[in-house]
Amino acid sequence: MEKVKVRLRPIVSKLNMPTVLKTAILPGDSMERLFIATQVGEIFYIGNGEVRTFLDIRSRILKLGASSGGYDERGLIGLAFHPEFYYNGLFYLHYSVAGTQGSGALPGSFESFKPNPCDSKTLHLKWLNRETQYDHIDTVEEWILHSNDEPQRRRTLLNIRRPFLNHNGVNSLNFSPETGKLVLTTGDGGSGYDPFHLSQNNMEIAGKIIEIDVAKPTFIDNPPVVTRFNELPASIQETLTVMAKGGRNIPGISFQRLYHNQYIKYVGNVGQDLVESIFSFIHYKPIPVTQLVQASLANSVLDQEGFINFGWRGWEGAFPTSLLTGCSADPALDEKTISYYDEAITTSVRRLPPLISYFHKDPRTDKFGGTALTGVQAYLGNEIPGLTGSVVFTDLARNEGSPPPIKGVLAYTRARTDCKLSDFRVIETDYDFGSQSAYYVSLGTNLSQSRLYLGVYGSTKVTDVNQGTVFEIVP
Repeated sequence: MEKVKVRLRPIVSKLNMPTVLKTAILPGDSMERLFIATQVGEIFYIGNGEVRTFLDIRSRILKLGASSGGYDERGLIGLAFHPEFYYNGLFYLHYSVAGTQGSGALPGSFESFKPNPCDSKTLHLKWLNRETQYDHIDTVEEWILHSNDEPQRRRTLLNIRRPFLNHNGVNSLNFSPETGKLVLTTGDGGSGYDPFHLSQNNMEIAGKIIEIDVAKPTFIDNPPVVTRFNELPASIQETLTVMAKGGRNIPGISFQRLYHNQYIKYVGNVGQDLVESIFSFIHYKPIPVTQLVQASLANSVLDQEGFINFGWRGWEGAFPTSLLTGCSADPALDEKTISYYDEAITTSVRRLPPLISYFHKDPRTDKFGGTALTGVQAYLGNEIPGLTGSVVFTDLARNEGSPPPIKGVLAYTRARTDCKLSDFRVIETDYDFGSQSAYYVSLGTNLSQSRLYLGVYGSTKVTDVNQGTVFEIVP
């Protein structure tokens, strides 16, 4: 793979944590604008060189960072514009709702859970008392921008109760150019190692990619707050299909046109201890939620031929999920134990192998150690010829034990249609962040996928305000 160098051109700075970067053409406008959603609940757009507020829902967002030392994965995490936004003004939000803070589904720190392969109780935990033992509630809403008016909330599509504060997804709403449906990517519910085994359970909303048919007019005042598909009213079940399961934490889905109405789908999956992964697929066979519920009620086995399974929690990318512990014989070494051996066996033939997996520790000089995958985008532009037709991705921070300041990573891989593991390469950037840390927190593109935008933050804490910059990635 060839060496690619790019420049980072700053567009706007002193923002709060930028979670979603997208473009759209406002009704009555003639120009494509860059929209920036921040974790705390602001949506800005760039108009004639100025930063303008499109919507401010900070009062609707749960108080962030208070229970976790400033770090948080909740907030405004999804924004998508309807394909006909210019004509109908419809757009969609996914956020964590104010006033819904709970105590969490397990005692202690949200990341403290670790399975013990020698103690079966830790391998088969159940999420009980869900109405009281949860962390927060996320909502997916449809909003409308009437011409020359303030945006207004139109209806609620889903209310989802979440067990922990992490793994809610990010850039979690995108429209499929194949089906015209809104695609929601949900994380496994959080903590570590998916303690309640939600991701593989067909009834659980967690750990799935869900298509929502927004053309169906489901107007239900205050839909119920749910964790499982069978808890939804029939009219909402009928709008949903499940595209994939086995997700841990997904930073969105990206589409790359292959033929007339056939696209390669790219999905990133944030790793646990070992690797970060990107999956790709063309053909898939989604399962209507009504079928999933009927099969569950009848205790029957569903035909899952063509249904996408990323393999979590039995698999972490290309590897059986391992637990890393200190080695008593040699403290410099790690011991690796397969955490969920039975699940790794069960899902081994059903899972989709990843396009790439990159390691948290990698001694190779042309690679890097990663921390967390934060964005995946197909690039179809020609201005950066070395990247044309590639899949560009971002990692939060290089994990190489080097002293601060910390810096994120921009890299790329090529699409493959032979299902073999692809190689990847770091993209070199010229920007000097000086003594400031630069976590790469989001990656976005324009409507034609010919431009790329990078969101950078000076801290991992949402409570450290106004440390964000959005760049365009240019030749």
